Amino acid sequence: MLTLKGRECLLRADVVVYDYLANPRLLQLVPIKSKRIYVGKKGSSHSVEQVQINALLVKEACKGKVVVRLKGGDPFIFGRGGEEALALKCAGVNFEIVPGVTSAIAVPAYAGIPLTHRDYTSIVAFVTGHEKDQAAPMSPDWSALAKIGTIVFLMSFGNLAFIVEKLISCGKLATTPVEVIEWGTLPKQRRVSGTLSNIVSRVKAKAIRPPTIVVVGDVAQLSNELSWFDQKPLFGKRILVTRSRHQISEIADRLEMDGAEVLEVPTIEFCPPTSWKNLDRAIGNVGQNLKKYSWILFTSANGVTSFFERLKKKGCDVRALSSSKVGAIGAVTASVIASYGIHPDLVAKEFRSEGLIKALTEHSKKARGSRLKTY
Repeated sequence: MLTLKGRECLLRADVVVYDYLANPRLLQLVPIKSKRIYVGKKGSSHSVEQVQINALLVKEACKGKVVVRLKGGDPFIFGRGGEEALALKCAGVNFEIVPGVTSAIAVPAYAGIPLTHRDYTSIVAFVTGHEKDQAAPMSPDWSALAKIGTIVFLMSFGNLAFIVEKLISCGKLATTPVEVIEWGTLPKQRRVSGTLSNIVSRVKAKAIRPPTIVVVGDVAQLSNELSWFDQKPLFGKRILVTRSRHQISEIADRLEMDGAEVLEVPTIEFCPPTSWKNLDRAIGNVGQNLKKYSWILFTSANGVTSFFERLKKKGCDVRALSSSKVGAIGAVTASVIASYGIHPDLVAKEFRSEGLIKALTEHSKKARGSRLKTY
């Protein structure tokens, strides 16, 4: 989840200091030349201590850089954003707070749980669940907490049994519905339903691991009726996409819309040829040579783009193709050709070179005597 304001900041960033739970896909918005600094915290393991993170933000900002602190949620909800902002204030560094989408809201929504519902409750509490010391100043008032309709626990996996015990001992019914969601909002999301009396054993049986969000309250039972994310056709599938980097986003977005987890591993890179001599010779001066070709066949969408870019550099436009018929290897290539104002005369049904040859052969009765040259 990312706001438009957050996207705008990432696009302008010179330096991005990011956390463990910040989705790696978000870093694709950052300019290639920008610096990326990982300062993630995973459980009790901290790659960089908080005081060092504060100093790092001040140091980079004092260089005149646009620094973005990318967190996995909202910076002011259990995100230590307040501490970091105070450090910047003390150092005389100007800053801006960009609200995020906290996992306390996003994860239950992806599990089909409305945190408020007028038939159940109008009160919600967000609680950090890693505090176990009753004498600690941040320790919640469990008696008051047990009276609240919906309680959302963050960072609570290690203390789940303790939380259950405290809520029951303070008056929460053992039959109160509970939902535990692992890796919420991501394609690897898993959820376990239960009650205060059995949720610990069910989580153990399902081998649930952090990061998790725990929702306690009657609204949790609605997940069985309103769950939508894990109903998507490709949910739970991990799909490797090997297209070129600039082409990956479109197909990755479509797969993710259907619930898939997409791994981007570009294995193809398109580079211009060492020499344009052959193509330039085929185009000729102001496109005159193109008039001698009966057919111009395009075997890839990239080929179409490169051809028309070269045509433009030669001082030509689509009128240079007025004497030739145009063929495409498939529908995608045909659509790119169409974007230049040309509707292909031939589109192969089989999206491969053999299919294009077959289609051209079938068309040969109407185009006898044509010569085929490739570049």
